[in-house]
Amino acid sequence: MTTFYEPDLGSEPDNPFARDQSGKLVRRSYWLDLSDQSLILIMTKGIGATLRASEKRAHLLDIARDHLVDECCQEILAPEKNQA
Repeated sequence: MTTFYEPDLGSEPDNPFARDQSGKLVRRSYWLDLSDQSLILIMTKGIGATLRASEKRAHLLDIARDHLVDECCQEILAPEKNQA
């Protein structure tokens, strides 16, 4: 099941991640009007920076920007242990 980020609409009623009861983006045009570069910046350094990688991925797929998943969802991997 796809898990979208669910903002607290009580404290942030204009959050662009807001979805209606059926799970559709309320402010879809906000996202569709962004260039790829702007979207990458929003997801890595802006309002989307605190989202989990799975939430970013679900959001990008929903707005048909799946080609940006790798750039926006860089997961931090633990360093490999030296095998001597």
